[in-house]
Amino acid sequence: MIDGAATLASRIRAGDLSAGDAVDICLDAIDRVNGELNAVVQLVAERAREEAAAADKRQAAGESLGPLHGVPVTIKDCFATEGVVTTVGTTGLRSFVPEADDVTVTRLRDAGAIVVGKTNCPEFLMGFESDNLVYGRTVNPFDTSRTCGGSSGGEAAIVAAGASPLGLGSDSGGSLRVPAHFCGVPTLKPTHGRVPITSSVFPSSGPFSRLRAVGTIAPTVEDLRLALGILAGPDGRDPWAAPVPLADPGAVDIADLRVAVYTDDGITAASAETASAVERAGRALEKLGASVAIERLPVAEQAVELYTGILGGDGGSGLRRVLEAVGTTEPSPLIANMLAFLSGNVPPASEYADRLARWDRFRLDALTFLDRFDVVLSPVAAEPALPHGTTFEHINAFGYVFTHNLTGWPAAVVRGGTSPEGLPIGVQIACGQWREDRALAVASHLEQVLGPFPAPTIAA
Repeated sequence: MIDGAATLASRIRAGDLSAGDAVDICLDAIDRVNGELNAVVQLVAERAREEAAAADKRQAAGESLGPLHGVPVTIKDCFATEGVVTTVGTTGLRSFVPEADDVTVTRLRDAGAIVVGKTNCPEFLMGFESDNLVYGRTVNPFDTSRTCGGSSGGEAAIVAAGASPLGLGSDSGGSLRVPAHFCGVPTLKPTHGRVPITSSVFPSSGPFSRLRAVGTIAPTVEDLRLALGILAGPDGRDPWAAPVPLADPGAVDIADLRVAVYTDDGITAASAETASAVERAGRALEKLGASVAIERLPVAEQAVELYTGILGGDGGSGLRRVLEAVGTTEPSPLIANMLAFLSGNVPPASEYADRLARWDRFRLDALTFLDRFDVVLSPVAAEPALPHGTTFEHINAFGYVFTHNLTGWPAAVVRGGTSPEGLPIGVQIACGQWREDRALAVASHLEQVLGPFPAPTIAA
């Protein structure tokens, strides 16, 4: 299995490993597992090897090196990548080749990273399963009869299988956190506005843009921390990206934290094993001196109804326009299900305006909770990885992640347990706006004390 990005970057910089070696190791690992997973849908092996050779020459010449110098990375297939097919899982973009990188891809490249491939996602990111009519279905490396999640499911699957040291993804309704939970790997959804969401392929507009965040999935929390420092900061295009300095997770004293723990959001209680994993995480923090209380975030029970109401306020007309604009005449079953659901959920304009006002009250009530707590531990979803084709009917199980697309808070995920079926169980760690330092500090500690856990059955 390949090292994480932070370790690889350190080894390359020290001369223990060349960029060419790192890329070859990554490509070999992808080759061993991807036939079963179908996680990497575009591979740019020769280009990556050429870039690695150039990186090694720069290092030999004594040039300055970026923090990801020579590190291979994978990119979710919703981000524009110059010269590499980018489809967002829709047939209308099957042959679309962008002429430039999206801003976050540019930032990774500028830091020295080498893109080796693109990873699978649901059509237009609409679903908790990475399955589409362009590339087909990505499976879970722990159980091929189960989904890897979505929409950043290809990233989670290839990272979990030990074949990618860092993956770029996005999260508009749990799209980083659910795959991380289903596949047993760490992730961080940053504060909304921390990383620009500017995109030439998947532009967000209206309320949907305020639900979306860009982050990474990686083998370790240290990798997430490294990547955040590279991706964060305004780009002059996203009007909501804010110039808020990053605080140091190393300066966080867990003993000073006030932690709320809940395993029932008032809509769907977590499975016994999921609840046990979250409660165990709370006890681990308590052992370090943190003040831990069993108390539910009071807005949590509103999350599913409010999130789906905001997302579907136009009855799916916006999504239909996008499909038409890119030339997609046959949507995937996931999109067809979504459109059928949205078509029956069209409110009068006054009711939709009230939903937006309720969203403001939701955020205010959540912030009031932070008068008494610094960290909120909860499940990521009520259950571990679901069988293929069943996530839509379990939509109420995902209110735990919808909550923090609505709050806009940073939320990390680390593995906290294993189900009786051998599936990973993640723990969600949410903190107030701009406090990624707390989320990462807690995630790092839990990563150290809750494992080790069994590896997936499909592994490099």
